[in-house]
Amino acid sequence: MSTLKVGLIGAGGISRVHADAWRALGARGYVTSLDGAEDIAAEYGFEVVADVDALIELVDLVDIVTPSSTHADFALRAIRRGRDVICEKPLAATADAATAVSAAAAEAGVRLFPAHVVRYMGEYARIKAGIDAGQVGALAVQRFSRAGSAPQTPWFFSERAGGGVIRDLMIHDIDQALWFAGPVESVYAVQNPPTADDRVPAPVTAHVVLTHRNGVLSHLHASWVAPGMPFRTSVEVAGSAGRLRYDSAEDHTLRTDAVLAEGATDYLPPMSPEESPYYAEIADFVSALTSGRDARVSPADGIAAVAVAEAAYASIAAGAPVAPVALPAAEAQDAEGDPVPRATPSDPTAPVTEEAAR
Repeated sequence: MSTLKVGLIGAGGISRVHADAWRALGARGYVTSLDGAEDIAAEYGFEVVADVDALIELVDLVDIVTPSSTHADFALRAIRRGRDVICEKPLAATADAATAVSAAAAEAGVRLFPAHVVRYMGEYARIKAGIDAGQVGALAVQRFSRAGSAPQTPWFFSERAGGGVIRDLMIHDIDQALWFAGPVESVYAVQNPPTADDRVPAPVTAHVVLTHRNGVLSHLHASWVAPGMPFRTSVEVAGSAGRLRYDSAEDHTLRTDAVLAEGATDYLPPMSPEESPYYAEIADFVSALTSGRDARVSPADGIAAVAVAEAAYASIAAGAPVAPVALPAAEAQDAEGDPVPRATPSDPTAPVTEEAAR
């Protein structure tokens, strides 16, 4: 196979771990962004391209690492030109928009890979393997927690534009909860403050309870806290025969938290490409692309995570449990057997400008 030509749309904090992986895989890289493209190009040997459409024409595969509200539009632009797509989570701002992206890829005969990187973290993969091997018996309850420094870029907090602590941060654990325990029929969520839509970057925390179709309960917590605080994650699954758990603050075998240096803007801990789950994720996508096999994460997985996040925001607004929009309403019932209201989908993401590709 000739050298893979990859186009990176965006040059923010997450772009560097993607660029690390592409360089380690020997891809020829191109990058476009309103700000920072020259820095990425100089650091990783990529070529700067003036705009998104010109970049799409040059490459075999597009890697979208822009603000969440732009994901669906950029993915559709690449798909319409017959390009395979890797898209950072979330796949889109709404389940309807994510479904439209997936359908467009299927119709065009191209591959779509939602980048849910936690599936490639060794600790979580081992827990999934333990569940599948019956180490905990019949799974009953799952607990996830994820907390780190609040982002300093306002779009992260814009829930109306596809951001927010649930859609941006907790969505990692939403995907894990679905991976471990299967589809969800009911979502109940609370957040403090109830919305951070128009706030300057500030601490915000959310708690979500998922009732899975098989009866498993998942408790998910996510917080953006004070700048400089180390990033911490934990997971515990328990069943009829035992318990599996991991806490990044207690077990540093594979990953280490890092306090940000004063003035630093990148919230990711340092890691080498070969040890990075981002490298493992992108290597899996490339292998799936070249071999024709399925990747560990599918478009359906990306849609499901977005649907649950969307339902969580609907639950906060309603003050009651709701069902993810993708579920038939008749399948979702509360503890008394009454129907659970479905999340109301918002309008699909509107087309975005080049200024959003940052």
